[in-house]
Amino acid sequence: MVGQLRLERRLPLTDALGRRRELVPGPARLTFSPGVPGLRPARLLIEDTRAQGTLATFIGAFLFSIVGLIALAIMFGLPALGIKALKKVPAPMVVLLITVPLSVFWHFRETEPAYSLVSIGDFWGSLGLNIDLSMIAAPAFWKYVFMFLFVNSLESLLTVKAVDNLDPWKRESSYNGDLFGLGAGNLASGLLGGLPMISEVVRSTANIGFGGRSKWANFFHGAFLLLAMLLMIPLIEMIPNAALAAMLIYAGYRLAAPSQFVHALHLGKEQLLIFLTTIVVTLAEDLLLGIAAGIVVKIIFHVYHGASLGSLFRARYEIHEQDGILTIKVLGAAAFSNLIGYKALLGSLSASGPVRIDLGEARLVDHSFLAFVSHFVREANAKGKDISITGMEDHVSFSDHPLATRLLLKRNHFQAAAAEH
Repeated sequence: MVGQLRLERRLPLTDALGRRRELVPGPARLTFSPGVPGLRPARLLIEDTRAQGTLATFIGAFLFSIVGLIALAIMFGLPALGIKALKKVPAPMVVLLITVPLSVFWHFRETEPAYSLVSIGDFWGSLGLNIDLSMIAAPAFWKYVFMFLFVNSLESLLTVKAVDNLDPWKRESSYNGDLFGLGAGNLASGLLGGLPMISEVVRSTANIGFGGRSKWANFFHGAFLLLAMLLMIPLIEMIPNAALAAMLIYAGYRLAAPSQFVHALHLGKEQLLIFLTTIVVTLAEDLLLGIAAGIVVKIIFHVYHGASLGSLFRARYEIHEQDGILTIKVLGAAAFSNLIGYKALLGSLSASGPVRIDLGEARLVDHSFLAFVSHFVREANAKGKDISITGMEDHVSFSDHPLATRLLLKRNHFQAAAAEH
């Protein structure tokens, strides 16, 4: 049912979600990577190695810990060696080539709890047509249908946005296309008794990290997973969970390494605060609450610095043309929360002559807005168009970063406030 709803590409809900992905501020999106959710599998290494009072259990936990530590050493150490020949061999493959024989040698299947190894069970025996609409008239049925639709779609869109930020060529994915694909996949999965799918940031990161450049990387990724399920289930069930946890920890470290915190601080102290708030709430509760907390903190920050709530959620601008130059004068606040309106405006530009985006009367220009507009200008200039940003001479920047949030100097606040109202 969730898949069928999402397949309706023109359904207002999915269209609205696709447009409103921009409502998530940049620092909050940084947490939507294995960096934060990837910290949770680390608990596997801790919880599964707790001794429970017997010598055999202690030895088993010790061996299980050894497997995890070996996997971590390979994941972190192999890329750091700098040997060109080794870079052609994926570190996860080396982990499996070492830890699977270790699990056999130490008899994990016979001596360790079931959670020590990957467990798939009777996959093909449980596969079959699974349709039960007996509860379709119950309010609880639709409650969970729409809950999964909202959560699944939003998390997937945030994943796509995060992966776009990792793309070396800075291409932009088709968000509607992603929702359509998810809908088709979830419809088929639900009919066969499977769980809803989302866009997966860990595997997408792996594709980029190992040189994937197009959609064919996703296709072959899925094709090899299908072959593995067809032919290699007994081998897959020999993989220690500690090895998988180590891979997730490494993937998380790559995207939430100390450099990410330094980068957030470089953008401004308020960006670091948003980043940390999102991380803490995500780890304490869940991802969506973490994202919501980051959004609230950023709105509070903007209001504290003089932006009115009305200007934060409505794009206000004036357009005039003089001497062949089209000028877009931004009024009030230019922020992540009203970026949708400005994105629609710039996307609809048909002027063939010079275009100036004048921020001289914008009381506040935040990082998310500057990042988008700067990217738009670069893309337009690369196509031979004359578009530029003007009017930021009287703004003070919150850091030395060129895309840091900017606030209009106090001597112009009265002018900006007048323009805003």
